[in-house]
Amino acid sequence: MSQQLSEEEQNLPFTAHLIELRERILKSILVWILASGLSYWKLDPLLHFLLRPLKGALPPGGKIIFIAYQEAFFTYLKIALVFGALWASPYILYQAWAFVAPGLYAHEKRFARPLILASCLAFLGGAAFAYFLVFPWAFPFLAHLGGQLLEFKPVFRDYVSFALRMLAAFGLCFEVPVALAVAGKLGIVRARTLSRTRPYATVGAFVLAAILTPTPDVVNQLFLALPLIFLYEASIFVVWLLEPKS
Repeated sequence: MSQQLSEEEQNLPFTAHLIELRERILKSILVWILASGLSYWKLDPLLHFLLRPLKGALPPGGKIIFIAYQEAFFTYLKIALVFGALWASPYILYQAWAFVAPGLYAHEKRFARPLILASCLAFLGGAAFAYFLVFPWAFPFLAHLGGQLLEFKPVFRDYVSFALRMLAAFGLCFEVPVALAVAGKLGIVRARTLSRTRPYATVGAFVLAAILTPTPDVVNQLFLALPLIFLYEASIFVVWLLEPKS
């Protein structure tokens, strides 16, 4: 009997962690739903922001079309959910940190805080790079590839899916320096090792760009592969700064 009670006592902390995790996940989902509802309520500014790069590629008098009855509604809903996740991300990150932080040592917390901040800034920086630098050049270029034989009629659903995927792809790829910096800090990789593997990393950048870009277009892959190569070079310097010198 005493042995059975001791086993139950040992299981109590784990059960308590599961209950806490469930509560934090439910709170995060609730905040995400509320933020998505607010995004849907104020959808017009978000639509203008998301469609601005495409409007510059439209011919005079050109319009964005939709070809199914339900297309506009579900696309609006997708935009609201994505922006809702963006607005709710600080609260979601706080809930994740509040769950994990009690199990970390002091030096691990000092390392984790700037890591989380750098990761968020890297993702936002990648998305901003795509929106402000890549999109204004890429969409007019792609729109005029049809020449005189084809008329450019962008479909609302396809453009939104393409734009969101590209923003996410650039955001994730800009996490490469953060991931390599963590590996360098832990002593997993060295700067000289990254320098020797530069040719393989260049090939890997083009392969990764081909996988992440939603269309098999060489131009889009170049837009993603070239920043990846630059980020890899920057990562070598960051790893050299952070790696253990002993």
